[in-house]
Amino acid sequence: MRTVITPHPGDTASPAGARHEDDVTGTPAPRRDAEATKAAILRAARHLLARHAHGDITLKAVAERAGVSAPLILKYFGNKDALFARVMSFGSDAEALLDAPLPDLGRHMVRHLLEGQTLRGADPVLRIVFAPLHGEQGDILRANFRTQVSDRLADRLTGPDAGLRAELAVATLLGLGVMYGIARGAHLRAAEIEDIVDRYAPAVQNQLTP
Repeated sequence: MRTVITPHPGDTASPAGARHEDDVTGTPAPRRDAEATKAAILRAARHLLARHAHGDITLKAVAERAGVSAPLILKYFGNKDALFARVMSFGSDAEALLDAPLPDLGRHMVRHLLEGQTLRGADPVLRIVFAPLHGEQGDILRANFRTQVSDRLADRLTGPDAGLRAELAVATLLGLGVMYGIARGAHLRAAEIEDIVDRYAPAVQNQLTP
C-alpha cells in the first residue's frame, strides 16, 4: 500500500508577507507578496519531491509546508501536475543564470549562484545535485537540465566542442555550489562573494571563451 504524504504539525514555513485563505477571495496581494508566496510554494514542493514520490504528495502537504492554503496553490499554478511541471523545470532559473554577455558570463554565473545561496538561501539550479533521479521523475529532471541549462549554454558558445565546454562549465559551477551551499565550507562561507568571483570565475570563463 502506498503512503500518501500529508502534513505534520510544525512542518510549515510561512513565507514572509504571504497571506492565507483571504488570498483566494479577498483583495489581490501586492506583486511582491504574490511572488514571495509562489516561491514558498515551489520551495515546499521541491522539498517534498526530494523525499517522496510525486504520486504520494498531496496539495495539502505542499500547502501546509508553504504556510498557505491548497486553494491558493490552485489559484497560482492551476493544478498539481502544473505545479510539479514547474518544480521539475529549470527554464526561468537558467534564464537568470545565463543573463549576461558571453565575455562576462563566467563572472555572472558564479556571482548568481553565490548570491542565490546567501540572499535567497538556495540556488534552484543546484537541485539537480540532490534531487531523486530514479524513475520517471529522474528522467524528466535530467532531460530538463540538459535542454534548459547545458544545451542552452552550448547554443551561446562559438568554436569547437561547444557542448563539451558547456557541460564542463556547468560542472565547474555545480562543484562550487556543492562546496558553498551543501558542504558549507567554512573558508568559502567566510570569504567575500566578490573575492570568490575573482578567484573562481576564470575557471568557468575558460570553458566559455577558450
